[in-house]
Amino acid sequence: MQMSLEREMAKQLSVESGLSYPEYVVLVALTDQAQGRLRLHELGSLLGWEKSRVSHQITRMVRRQLVTKQHCPDDRRGAFVVLTDTGRDEIESAAPGHVRLVRELFIDRLTDDQLRTLADIAENVLSGMDAGSA
Repeated sequence: MQMSLEREMAKQLSVESGLSYPEYVVLVALTDQAQGRLRLHELGSLLGWEKSRVSHQITRMVRRQLVTKQHCPDDRRGAFVVLTDTGRDEIESAAPGHVRLVRELFIDRLTDDQLRTLADIAENVLSGMDAGSA
């Protein structure tokens, strides 16, 4: 189900906004931060991506001017990934269509009881993972 949903979301994003699904999730992660930036390793951890995947994705996004990389003053080897104005404009343009599709494919197909059950299941699974009892 997850892979099918991601495939449909990727198609919709590409057609309607020109963003790839990985670009979209990076931009969402950055817009969720007050300063619109995250350390490279924090972004990877948040998305569950390996270091090389994050690095390659950010390099592509820098070329498209969706993000920039800034050196971290506290750590010479560390870097921040920073949302650009272009990146913010792209995510703000893409978000309504993405939300519409998620509602159409997933949310609107479930009853309120099913959504509550799903939320309970997700909370249970995630809290177990947080506790280290995978």
